[in-house]
Amino acid sequence: MHEQLLASFDARVPAALARAVSIVENHRPGFEAILARLHPRLGRARRIGLTGPPGAGKSTLGTHLATRWRAAGLTVGIVAVDPTSPFTGGALLGDRIRMEGIALDPGIFIRSMGTRGSLGGLAASTREVADVLDAFGFDRVLIETVGVGQSELDIARIADTTAVVLVPESGDAIQTMKAGLMEIADVFVINKADRPGADRLHHEIEITLGLRMGQADRHVPAHHGGSTRAIRNPAYAARNAAARDDAERWTPPVLATMAERGEGVEALVTAFDRHFDYLERSGVLRSRRRQRLRERVVEVVERRVRERLWGDEETNAWLDERITAIEDGTLTPFAAAAALLERSAGLIARESR
Repeated sequence: MHEQLLASFDARVPAALARAVSIVENHRPGFEAILARLHPRLGRARRIGLTGPPGAGKSTLGTHLATRWRAAGLTVGIVAVDPTSPFTGGALLGDRIRMEGIALDPGIFIRSMGTRGSLGGLAASTREVADVLDAFGFDRVLIETVGVGQSELDIARIADTTAVVLVPESGDAIQTMKAGLMEIADVFVINKADRPGADRLHHEIEITLGLRMGQADRHVPAHHGGSTRAIRNPAYAARNAAARDDAERWTPPVLATMAERGEGVEALVTAFDRHFDYLERSGVLRSRRRQRLRERVVEVVERRVRERLWGDEETNAWLDERITAIEDGTLTPFAAAAALLERSAGLIARESR
C-alpha cells in the first residue's frame, strides 16, 4: 500500500520521512504495516527524554543539545510534545517556532505533537513516531514533553535516558520529590541557574539522592577515605557517587545550566554519554529496551481489542440490552464483562483486515 513511500524512505528522502511520521502519528490506514517494515531497523538511535514544568527552558536546552550533536557529526530527530490546542487540535506551544534556529538544518528533523488529552504528557503515538525516526537513521532522538507529575512519567518508559529539567521557581523540593521524579530521572538539570534559589534546590536534590543511597551504601568500603564524610553528608555522598564511572548502579548527577546562554550544555552532553555507557556496561540498556518491546505488544493488543469490541455494533447492542439488569442489580458489571468477552472471543481473535 505504501511501497513507493517506503522506497523513498529507504533512500532517505526528507519528504518521505515527514509523510511516514504523519501517517503513523495519526494512525492512518497502513500505519501498522509501515511500522512492521521498519521494526528490524530499530535500536541504533539513543533516545533521550527531556521533561519538566512549563517555562523550564526545555526547548532552548534542546536546541543547544541538537547544535552540539550536529557539531559532532550526529543527526538529530526531535519529537516535541505539547498540550493540544482546543481550537486547532495541534500542539499549543509550537516548538518548531521556538527551535527555528535549527529547523533548516538538513541533519535535524523536528516534529511537534499535541497530547490530545492523553495521560503522561505524551501523545499516544509518540513512541511510534520515535520508532520512525530511529528507523530513518537518526543518531539521537530527543523527546521533549511538558509537565511533571504522577500521571506524567511515561517519558521514562520510551527513553534510554531521561533528564528532568527544573528551575529555581519549580517549587518546594519536597513536592518535587513527591512527583516521582527520583524514580525516573537519570539526570537532573537546574536551568536558569543564575536565579535565586538555584543553589538551594541543587543541594536539596543531592541530599535526597544521598539519603536514598544511605542504607544501600552502609557496607561499601571507603572510597579514598570518603565514607565517613558521606555518612555525615548525604549530598556529598550523592555528588561523589554521581562522579564515578565504575559504580555498580547509576546515581543521577545534578547539573546547572543557563540554556539562554548555552552554559552547562557540554556537561549535560557528557552526562548523557556517561549514562549510556553505564546502561551498556551494566546490561540495563538491554533490559530497558526489552521492557519497551513488551509494552509495545501490550499497547497493540489493548488498542486492537478496544477497536474491535467497541467498533462492533452487535457488541454495543448486546451491552445496551443488559444495562437495565446491571442497574437493578440482577447482573453485575463483572459478570457482564465476563459474558461479553466470552461471546466476543471470535471477534477479538480475527485477523486484521
